[in-house]
Amino acid sequence: MITFKISDSDWETLKIKLQRKYNHLTDADLHYQEGEEEELLNRLAGRLRRDRDYVLFTLSKELSDLDSNRL
Repeated sequence: MITFKISDSDWETLKIKLQRKYNHLTDADLHYQEGEEEELLNRLAGRLRRDRDYVLFTLSKELSDLDSNRL
């Protein structure tokens, strides 16, 4: 299993980027607290109709460049 961690401060920026890219996601879909990475990945996979690996790849890619406005 891949270990994936998001800090609360990084999540605030990442959440905004995800809302811009996937405008159908609700605040409930994007609810996250540190330590709930698995729940977040599974919830987003369901809402995006993608597999968990796609969601993990997307989040990792965005996390690597949080300062960019690129989606």
